[in-house]
Amino acid sequence: MSEILVNKLTGTSTAGDITVTSEGGLATMQLQQGLVKAWVNFDGSGAQDGSGNLTSSDSFNIASVTDLATGKFTPNFSNHFGNTNYIGLGANNGEYNHGRGMNGIGVGVANTGYPASQTTTGLQMFGNYGSSGSSNGGSHDTKIGFVAYVGDLA
Repeated sequence: MSEILVNKLTGTSTAGDITVTSEGGLATMQLQQGLVKAWVNFDGSGAQDGSGNLTSSDSFNIASVTDLATGKFTPNFSNHFGNTNYIGLGANNGEYNHGRGMNGIGVGVANTGYPASQTTTGLQMFGNYGSSGSSNGGSHDTKIGFVAYVGDLA
Protein backbone atom coordinates (compact mmCIF):
# COMPACT_ATOMS: atom_id res chain seq x y z
CA MET A 1 0.00 0.00 0.00
CA SER A 2 1.26 3.50 -0.86
CA GLU A 3 0.95 6.56 1.33
CA ILE A 4 1.08 10.21 0.32
CA LEU A 5 1.76 12.78 3.03
CA VAL A 6 0.90 16.37 2.10
CA ASN A 7 -0.29 19.54 3.84
CA LYS A 8 -1.97 21.05 0.80
CA LEU A 9 -3.54 19.83 -2.47
CA THR A 10 -3.58 22.22 -5.42
CA GLY A 11 -5.11 21.58 -8.83
CA THR A 12 -2.83 21.84 -11.87
CA SER A 13 -5.17 23.95 -14.05
CA THR A 14 -7.02 25.80 -11.28
CA ALA A 15 -5.86 25.90 -7.65
CA GLY A 16 -9.20 24.74 -6.17
CA ASP A 17 -10.08 22.27 -8.93
CA ILE A 18 -9.12 18.72 -7.96
CA THR A 19 -10.97 15.90 -9.73
CA VAL A 20 -11.56 12.59 -7.96
CA THR A 21 -12.52 9.42 -9.85
CA SER A 22 -15.28 7.26 -8.36
CA GLU A 23 -14.63 3.81 -6.91
CA GLY A 24 -15.94 2.17 -10.09
CA GLY A 25 -13.98 4.51 -12.35
CA LEU A 26 -17.01 5.72 -14.33
CA ALA A 27 -17.69 9.05 -12.65
CA THR A 28 -15.63 12.01 -11.52
CA MET A 29 -16.35 14.85 -9.11
CA GLN A 30 -14.59 17.93 -7.85
CA LEU A 31 -13.17 17.19 -4.42
CA GLN A 32 -14.19 20.51 -2.82
CA GLN A 33 -17.80 20.12 -4.04
CA GLY A 34 -18.22 16.87 -2.10
CA LEU A 35 -17.09 18.12 1.30
CA VAL A 36 -19.25 19.17 4.24
CA LYS A 37 -18.24 22.80 4.83
CA ALA A 38 -19.73 23.25 8.32
CA TRP A 39 -21.42 21.11 10.99
CA VAL A 40 -22.42 21.29 14.64
CA ASN A 41 -23.70 19.02 17.43
CA PHE A 42 -25.50 21.34 19.88
CA ASP A 43 -27.83 21.47 22.88
CA GLY A 44 -30.97 23.39 21.83
CA SER A 45 -32.75 22.97 25.18
CA GLY A 46 -31.50 26.29 26.52
CA ALA A 47 -28.05 25.51 27.94
CA GLN A 48 -25.93 28.52 27.02
CA ASP A 49 -22.29 29.48 27.03
CA GLY A 50 -21.03 32.69 28.68
CA SER A 51 -22.10 34.77 25.63
CA GLY A 52 -25.75 33.68 25.58
CA ASN A 53 -25.28 31.24 22.68
CA LEU A 54 -26.39 27.61 22.76
CA THR A 55 -23.65 25.21 23.82
CA SER A 56 -22.21 22.75 21.33
CA SER A 57 -20.50 19.40 21.96
CA ASP A 58 -18.43 19.72 18.81
CA SER A 59 -18.43 21.68 15.57
CA PHE A 60 -16.55 22.55 12.40
CA ASN A 61 -16.63 26.06 10.87
CA ILE A 62 -19.35 27.17 13.34
CA ALA A 63 -18.57 30.30 15.38
CA SER A 64 -21.71 30.11 17.55
CA VAL A 65 -25.35 28.95 17.65
CA THR A 66 -27.79 31.77 18.41
CA ASP A 67 -30.99 30.93 20.33
CA LEU A 68 -33.70 33.07 18.70
CA ALA A 69 -36.91 31.70 20.27
CA THR A 70 -38.49 28.37 21.24
CA GLY A 71 -37.44 25.93 18.55
CA LYS A 72 -35.71 28.60 16.46
CA PHE A 73 -31.92 28.92 16.22
CA THR A 74 -29.14 30.01 13.86
CA PRO A 75 -25.74 28.33 13.57
CA ASN A 76 -23.31 31.11 12.52
CA PHE A 77 -20.44 30.21 10.21
CA SER A 78 -16.81 31.03 11.02
CA ASN A 79 -15.95 31.09 7.30
CA HIS A 80 -18.87 32.38 5.22
CA PHE A 81 -20.44 30.75 2.19
CA GLY A 82 -19.92 32.40 -1.20
CA ASN A 83 -23.67 32.63 -1.89
CA THR A 84 -27.01 31.54 -0.42
CA ASN A 85 -27.35 28.44 -2.62
CA TYR A 86 -25.86 26.07 -0.02
CA ILE A 87 -28.00 23.49 1.79
CA GLY A 88 -28.51 22.69 5.46
CA LEU A 89 -29.37 19.21 6.74
CA GLY A 90 -30.70 18.72 10.26
CA ALA A 91 -31.62 15.91 12.64
CA ASN A 92 -31.95 15.35 16.37
CA ASN A 93 -31.39 12.55 18.84
CA GLY A 94 -34.84 11.05 18.33
CA GLU A 95 -36.66 12.63 21.27
CA TYR A 96 -40.36 11.85 21.47
CA ASN A 97 -43.26 13.45 23.27
CA HIS A 98 -45.61 10.86 24.74
CA GLY A 99 -48.29 9.95 22.23
CA ARG A 100 -46.87 12.19 19.48
CA GLY A 101 -44.96 11.76 16.27
CA MET A 102 -41.19 12.04 16.14
CA ASN A 103 -39.46 15.36 16.72
CA GLY A 104 -37.13 16.86 14.13
CA ILE A 105 -35.11 19.82 12.93
CA GLY A 106 -36.14 21.59 9.77
CA VAL A 107 -34.79 24.10 7.33
CA GLY A 108 -36.78 26.38 5.07
CA VAL A 109 -40.13 27.81 6.07
CA ALA A 110 -41.33 26.70 9.49
CA ASN A 111 -44.95 25.71 10.05
CA THR A 112 -45.16 28.31 12.83
CA GLY A 113 -45.43 31.27 10.47
CA TYR A 114 -41.88 32.59 10.38
CA PRO A 115 -39.65 32.12 7.33
CA ALA A 116 -36.12 30.81 7.69
CA SER A 117 -33.46 33.40 6.95
CA GLN A 118 -30.65 32.11 4.74
CA THR A 119 -27.60 34.35 4.45
CA THR A 120 -23.94 33.67 3.67
CA THR A 121 -23.20 33.88 7.42
CA GLY A 122 -25.87 31.52 8.83
CA LEU A 123 -29.15 29.69 8.23
CA GLN A 124 -32.10 29.78 10.63
CA MET A 125 -33.45 26.36 11.51
CA PHE A 126 -36.31 25.17 13.68
CA GLY A 127 -37.07 22.29 16.03
CA ASN A 128 -40.53 20.75 16.06
CA TYR A 129 -42.53 17.95 17.57
CA GLY A 130 -45.19 15.83 15.94
CA SER A 131 -48.93 15.94 16.35
CA SER A 132 -51.17 13.45 18.08
CA GLY A 133 -54.71 12.38 17.37
CA SER A 134 -56.05 15.20 19.53
CA SER A 135 -53.56 18.08 19.14
CA ASN A 136 -51.27 19.71 16.63
CA GLY A 137 -47.49 19.60 16.72
CA GLY A 138 -45.41 22.70 17.32
CA SER A 139 -42.00 24.23 18.03
CA HIS A 140 -39.68 22.92 20.73
CA ASP A 141 -36.05 23.17 21.80
CA THR A 142 -34.44 19.86 20.95
CA LYS A 143 -32.01 18.50 23.55
CA ILE A 144 -29.40 17.41 20.99
CA GLY A 145 -29.38 18.75 17.44
CA PHE A 146 -27.13 17.84 14.53
CA VAL A 147 -26.78 20.17 11.54
CA ALA A 148 -24.46 20.00 8.48
CA TYR A 149 -24.01 22.39 5.54
CA VAL A 150 -22.84 21.74 1.98
CA GLY A 151 -22.05 24.39 -0.64
CA ASP A 152 -19.37 26.79 -1.83
CA LEU A 153 -17.37 28.79 0.71
CA ALA A 154 -16.41 32.37 -0.12
